[in-house]
Amino acid sequence: MYARKKGKSGSTRPVKKSAPWVRLRPDEVEHLIVKFAKKEYDSAKIGTILRDSYGVPSTRMLTKQKIAAVMKKHGLYPDFPEDMLNLMRKAVNLRAHLEKNKKDYTSARGLEITESKIRRLTRYYRKRNLLPAAFKYDPEKAKLIVK
Repeated sequence: MYARKKGKSGSTRPVKKSAPWVRLRPDEVEHLIVKFAKKEYDSAKIGTILRDSYGVPSTRMLTKQKIAAVMKKHGLYPDFPEDMLNLMRKAVNLRAHLEKNKKDYTSARGLEITESKIRRLTRYYRKRNLLPAAFKYDPEKAKLIVK
């Protein structure tokens, strides 16, 4: 929407039904996900740890669930969706940067775009009842949510 890219081109992961090198059982993978979620890692970080340290190519292949679904099942998923939280973190960092560098117009434009994405996501998540109906993005509240 904001860049001059066209389409979503790139490689896709080949479809595999099993990974013979994985020695973990599905319940062990789920236990690891819960362990890392209790340390307050987000699902992307958990997936990276499982891939790099434990050789698990895809948790969906083993547990038949996404990492976020396992986290929700055990009540460990954050209050705000992760994509929105990451955008809020980015907006807070950009605001802090702009306080020090008032003439950085490129970053100011980046902040406008990021906050626009947050507002759009807010509408999406309110419609799907993942956020309270009264929730509205506010930079000061975002600073408190992110910290």
